[in-house]
Amino acid sequence: MGRIVSKFYLTTPLYYVNAKPHIGHAYTEIAADVLARYYRAKGSEVLFLTGTDEHGQKIDRAAREAGMEPKAFTDKMSATFGDLWKILNIDTYEFIRTTEPRHVRAVQAVWRDLEKKGEVYKGSYTGWYCTPDENFWLESQVLRAEGKVLCPDCRRPLEKIEEENFFFKLSGHQKWLMEEIEKGGRFKVLPETRKNEVMGFLKNNELQDLCISRPKNRLSWGIQSPLSEGHVTYVWFDALINYITACGYGSDKGIDKRWPADVHLIGKDILRHHAVIWPALLHALGLEPPKRVFAHGWWVVDGQKMSKSLGNATDPIEIVKTYGVDAFRYFLLRETPFGNDGTFSEEALITRCNADLANGLGNLLSRTLTMCEKYFEGKIPEGTFIAEYLKEAPGDLDRRLEHAMGNLAFSEALEHIWTVVNRANEYIEKKAPWTLAKQGNRQELELVIFSLIQILNILAKAVAPFMPSTAEKIRAQLGSGGKIAKGTSLFPRIETK
Repeated sequence: MGRIVSKFYLTTPLYYVNAKPHIGHAYTEIAADVLARYYRAKGSEVLFLTGTDEHGQKIDRAAREAGMEPKAFTDKMSATFGDLWKILNIDTYEFIRTTEPRHVRAVQAVWRDLEKKGEVYKGSYTGWYCTPDENFWLESQVLRAEGKVLCPDCRRPLEKIEEENFFFKLSGHQKWLMEEIEKGGRFKVLPETRKNEVMGFLKNNELQDLCISRPKNRLSWGIQSPLSEGHVTYVWFDALINYITACGYGSDKGIDKRWPADVHLIGKDILRHHAVIWPALLHALGLEPPKRVFAHGWWVVDGQKMSKSLGNATDPIEIVKTYGVDAFRYFLLRETPFGNDGTFSEEALITRCNADLANGLGNLLSRTLTMCEKYFEGKIPEGTFIAEYLKEAPGDLDRRLEHAMGNLAFSEALEHIWTVVNRANEYIEKKAPWTLAKQGNRQELELVIFSLIQILNILAKAVAPFMPSTAEKIRAQLGSGGKIAKGTSLFPRIETK
C-alpha cells in the first residue's frame, strides 16, 4: 500500500466483555493506535474504530455468575477497556458497543436487506455447539476423546443442539470468495501464511450456510431479529456488522465514503470469521469487502497462548506500572514481527528496554545534551547541513517507514529507526567530541553537536507513533529558541537481581 490516501479507516475486533482485558487486547490496540497516529501525521483523515462485543450466551452466563443483569454487567466491563486505553495512551478513537441503538438499527437493517435479496431462510438445525467460542461445528469437524465430543478450536466439551433458526446462504459465496482472495486485488488476507490458511480451508471444505439466530427460549440476551419475535441475532453475525455501523449503515443517510475499511486488525483465532463470513456477508449486501484483513499472532507463555480461559494472561496495567507505557508499547511491536507469535516474559522486556531504549535512544539524547551544555552552555550551535556520516542513516528513512508501515511491519519500521539511533551513537565514538574540545577544534565540534541535535529531531518525529510520550520528552529537552532544556533520563536502566 505505500501511497498515503486522504482517508484511512482501520478497526480492531470488538473485544468480548466476559472478563478483564489482557496483553492480547493491548497488543492489537497499540498496533492500531500506532497506525492511526502514523497516518494522521501524514495528513490522512483517520477513523480508528474499536469497541466491545456485548451479546451472547457467554456474556449472559458471566453476568448471572456475577449476580448482575447483562446490561449492567456489560456497562461495567466495557468501561474497563476504555480505562486501559487511557493508560496505554491510545489516541482519538471511536468506541462502539454492540448494545448501542445505532448498532441495533444497523444489525436489523442487515437482516431486512438480506431477506429482500433472498439471502436468508428459516430451517431446522442439528449440530454441536461450543458455548465458550459461540460456534457451531459439523459432525465431521468435532474432536472425540475419552468419550467426549470436543471443540476443534478450544478443546472444550460441546453440547448437541437441535432447533429452528435462520440461516445466511454462505454456501452460495464460496466461488466468488476464493477468486477474490486468490487475486488479492481489492480484498487481501495478510500475512501470506494466513491467506494460504484460508485458501486451504476453502479448497478442502464446502461452506455451510451460517446459522444467524438463536431462539429466545434458549438465549434472550441478543439483538432482536426483525423477522421473528422468537429469535435473537447470533453474536458473531451481530459483532461483524459493527464495522459498517460506524459508517452509517442502517441510518437515514446510509453508508458513507469511509467504507470500505483500509484494514481490519484481528487475532489469528478469528481469521475465518473475518476472511470468510464477513466478506461473503458484504458481498450479499452489495458492498465492497475490506481492503485488508491482517491477522496477527499470539503472545505465548511457556508455549501456550496467553488467554483468559487458560488463566495465564498477564495484566498490562501491572506491566505498565513497573516499566512504563512507552517501554511496553515498544517491546510489543519490536520484539517479534507483526503476524508471528511472540514469547512474552518480563526478562525479555527488560533486556530489550535496556539495550534499545536505555543504552540506545536514551543514551544518545543524554550524551548529546550533556555535551551541548558543557561545550556551548546549552545553546545549539548554528549550522546548515548534517555531517555526511550521519546524513546517510536517515536519508531515506521516510521512504523505508512508509513501506514498512504500509505492510504493517512494525518491527521492521522500528529496526529502521534504530539504525539511525545506532549510527548516531557510533558517530559520537568516531568523532570523540571531548577530544575535539581539548584540541580547540571549535568548528568541527559545532558540526558534531548540531548534527546530533538534528538527528534527535528526526528521531522524535519517527518514534512519535510508537512512543508518543517519549517523542514529547525528546522535543521538550531539545528546547526552543536555540537553547536546550536537558531533563531526566528517558529510560533509566532497569537493574535486575
